[in-house]
Amino acid sequence: MAPASEQLPLQDDGGPAAASSPPMEALQENGGERCAGGESAAVPRAAAEGGPGGDAAEPPEGGWGWVVMLAAMWCNGAVFGIQNSCGVLFVSMLQLFGGGQDKQMAFKTAWVSSLSMGMVFFCSPIVSIFTDLFGCRKVAVIGAALGFVGLLSSSFVSTIEPLYFTYGILFACGCSFAYQPSLVILGHYFKKRLGLVNGIVTAGSSLFTVSLPFLLRALIDSVGLFNTLRVLCILMFILFLAGFTYKPLVSNTKDEGEKKGKFRFPPEKKIFNFSVFKVKSYLIWALGIPTALFGYFVPYVHLMKHVEDRFGDSVQEEVLLLCLGITSGIGRLIFGRVADYIPGAKKVYLQVTSFFFIGLMSMMIPVCHVFGGLIAVCLFMGLFDGCFICIMAPIAFELVGAQDVSQAIGFLLGLMSIPMTVGPPIAGENKYGL
Repeated sequence: MAPASEQLPLQDDGGPAAASSPPMEALQENGGERCAGGESAAVPRAAAEGGPGGDAAEPPEGGWGWVVMLAAMWCNGAVFGIQNSCGVLFVSMLQLFGGGQDKQMAFKTAWVSSLSMGMVFFCSPIVSIFTDLFGCRKVAVIGAALGFVGLLSSSFVSTIEPLYFTYGILFACGCSFAYQPSLVILGHYFKKRLGLVNGIVTAGSSLFTVSLPFLLRALIDSVGLFNTLRVLCILMFILFLAGFTYKPLVSNTKDEGEKKGKFRFPPEKKIFNFSVFKVKSYLIWALGIPTALFGYFVPYVHLMKHVEDRFGDSVQEEVLLLCLGITSGIGRLIFGRVADYIPGAKKVYLQVTSFFFIGLMSMMIPVCHVFGGLIAVCLFMGLFDGCFICIMAPIAFELVGAQDVSQAIGFLLGLMSIPMTVGPPIAGENKYGL
């Protein structure tokens, strides 16, 4: 699965981009540009102003920025590679904690993976506020450290219940706090090459998603689940070190306050922007997407177990995650370009179409009695998954404008976390829902 939040618009540590009535004009006035693949990345005016005099200071377009790009790419890969490989971990947890004896174990175990992915999205509004206040480097480093502690502590449990906290909450919150700054910091170093850099960075998640399941299966078979989790801690430790590369080029709220000798939190109204819900079109869209996502994460959690039950050991179920990851990346490129030719908020129709086909492919999974049929289903599902993800940010720009788009997407991701969290456990209660 390609994470929805990969399409977050970029902004500096000082806050949202300045407003203008038409979204695209606002982007141009504030130094924004349209990224490859249909994404919109806001590079705020504050990032291009050197100081009180307003002297322009263009992003360096390279130099240390390439190191930052590689660090951000590792972040995308480590965070969502582990999250999207939850199906492999799910099967191992189910076997380890006695799924054959406990009929409720599929339901209990599914909560671990779904809670983890849900918390990554649920924390998004909070992470954006902390990034504005304290900067990318501090938030990313603390997040990676938190994720490391959560993953390491998960390797010492003896029952399934502690994993709800160690893996589902602690590790997931750390991932969320480490991930979002990796998007924001790119706008400090790149402008003309931002589309290329953003494409390379987001490719990290696809690269890890298609390769990590095979590594996890080999590790689990050789050293067991708990030692596999300890090996994964290496990824989080590298992520912790990578966070230190996020050298800020734009001061944040805390830094500006310290220069004046005192730091105070901004007024509540400046931190939380609930005015976006007054836009009727955004309100309908923000409530509609979570409704459509109720069954979205179910295949990622239960597909591996479903294949094992139906085909046994005669097939390599990890191939399905490989198909999902590859075609999701292709879908972002194809439909992102198509979306560039669709005017205004009519891009919503393309997103609705993608939801229709994702749902249709999900319904096809239980009627596939040959493994080749499942491969075909996953190829198409990944393609339209990429479509759904790549046009989310452009739609938000069209609905609320550049000034409000950051928190608008943050609120949307928070709402998305609810169905993505409860969907897989309910499907597990209903014999995996497949």
